[in-house]
Amino acid sequence: MNPPRSETLPLRSDEDLVRVRQAVRAWMVEQNFNLVEQTKMVTAASELGRNALVYGGGGSARLESPVDGGHGGIRVTFEDHGPGIADIAQALSNGFSTGGGLGLGLGGAKRLVKDFEIFSEPGQGTRVIITIRK
Repeated sequence: MNPPRSETLPLRSDEDLVRVRQAVRAWMVEQNFNLVEQTKMVTAASELGRNALVYGGGGSARLESPVDGGHGGIRVTFEDHGPGIADIAQALSNGFSTGGGLGLGLGGAKRLVKDFEIFSEPGQGTRVIITIRK
């Protein structure tokens, strides 16, 4: 079992978003996740990071491994201090967008991963946690 590890990356620019995607992929490769699992996790991380950047005004992504005292896996926590989400169920539904997009980002990210948690309050920002286990 690998020792506990964490890394926090800022999300303030498109370059930061690229670094988050690269870090998630690197951590997945280190733990021998297959290409499909890597792609799903990186895609979800990309969508959630973009949301934090665009809608939350920036924030951070924290990578942690292993998760829950297990033998592997990665947890990525996205956090921003933006306006928050008034109706999480509506925000997760297909086609809902406050920014004129297709409305697939948040719900799409949730469908890509098995473990998805979201916490948000208007005026308090948003925290989304995605986890993949070995």
